[in-house]
Amino acid sequence: MIEKYYPDLYYDSIRHIDLDMLEKKGIKGFILDIDNTLVPMHSKDADQNAITWIGELKKRGFKVCILSNAARKRVIRFNREIAVTAIHRAYKPSGRAFLKAADVLELEPESIAVVGDQVFTDIHGGNKANMLTILVKPIDKREILYVRVKRWPEKLILARYMKKLEHQLKRRELWKKNRLAMEKARYKK
Repeated sequence: MIEKYYPDLYYDSIRHIDLDMLEKKGIKGFILDIDNTLVPMHSKDADQNAITWIGELKKRGFKVCILSNAARKRVIRFNREIAVTAIHRAYKPSGRAFLKAADVLELEPESIAVVGDQVFTDIHGGNKANMLTILVKPIDKREILYVRVKRWPEKLILARYMKKLEHQLKRRELWKKNRLAMEKARYKK
């Protein structure tokens, strides 16, 4: 079942995420990955882009949790300036890690959006916990070997995902055209 790796939403970067739409959908909290989601993989500290975006989340009243497979030292250093709840050595895609984050945020899983750059960790784990999943494109092409190896099958999964979206959009477009014809016929009566 390849669908377990499909995100609910797909954006170029965190800055493109439609926060207004997510608020309307009932999202109250975010679980965020660090590497290649908020900052390039080799950045030790939160950059101004990450600090500003997370600041915007907090200002809007969203609860925020960092969920990372990185070591404690790495997560603590990254979190210094943003000061949000953080869980290190999460063992993503373990559903348990995502549910622990939900407990820490004191939110139901359905009201949480997971944001990450990898379908096999962030998206799969968030889907297992029935959270809204948002895939963003990786910030940096320079990645450690095991992540680069995972990008190949990930590309195949995303190609199928995009094909499925395209098919759904075509069906919707056809439905709208048919619906318009029906409405016009009704209007003329």
